[in-house]
Amino acid sequence: MNIKILIALHKPYWVVHDEAYMPIQAGKKLNKDIGFKGDDTGENISDKNRNYCELTAIYWAWKNLEADYIGLVHYRRYFTKKSLLKNKKNSVLKIKDWVNLLNQYDIVLPKKRNYYIETNYSHYAHAHYGKDLDKTREVIKQLFPEYEKSFEKVMNKRTAHMFNMFVMKKDKYDRYCQWLFTILFALESQIDISGYNKTEARVFGYISELLLDVWLNNQKLSYKEINVTFMEKQNWLKKGFIFLKRKFYDRGYKVE
Repeated sequence: MNIKILIALHKPYWVVHDEAYMPIQAGKKLNKDIGFKGDDTGENISDKNRNYCELTAIYWAWKNLEADYIGLVHYRRYFTKKSLLKNKKNSVLKIKDWVNLLNQYDIVLPKKRNYYIETNYSHYAHAHYGKDLDKTREVIKQLFPEYEKSFEKVMNKRTAHMFNMFVMKKDKYDRYCQWLFTILFALESQIDISGYNKTEARVFGYISELLLDVWLNNQKLSYKEINVTFMEKQNWLKKGFIFLKRKFYDRGYKVE
């Protein structure tokens, strides 16, 4: 079983050494070489990284990578075993874990994030620009009308599979990417982001996180949710303050 899980990086960082993983520098065309294979070879959208985030690596794999299964994690976020180990690195899933999982399920996803007091739509609108999600709805209605109900369902939920993290069989990965990038490229031509700050300019990366569940809602796939571990310490007090600030006062404040 040939499994290739991209580890998206934009700066030098620790990466797990295991045959299932492939470190890749996302947005390499726009930045200095950090010593990893880049998303700037073959057919690519590496130069869109400031707006598409890790999606430039996902696109590169779609167009250029041969494997039975393809997925993505982040340099600071990995799928991990539930563990009380102080060394988080030792909890990262390895090739044997992945073979076992993918022999049972069509797709592996992160455990859902629960927003409790907000829907996915209201949370996005408080953090970013709701009008961009409204335009996304219009694009889906025009290009993939069979997904319109799925879009509304996901927008009204209070949970979502975030981070653009997943692992799935290549044929399903191809179908998903074809659908996703058709929508995002159309959306890109219809919204003006010239006045967006650096954070909000990442709009297509943000929107894609919600579109994964829209696509999944219309697929008959079995999936397994797996724990995701953030590899650094987190300041929960600071995160809570930023969340409240951008909810009640302004948007554009990034919460990792």
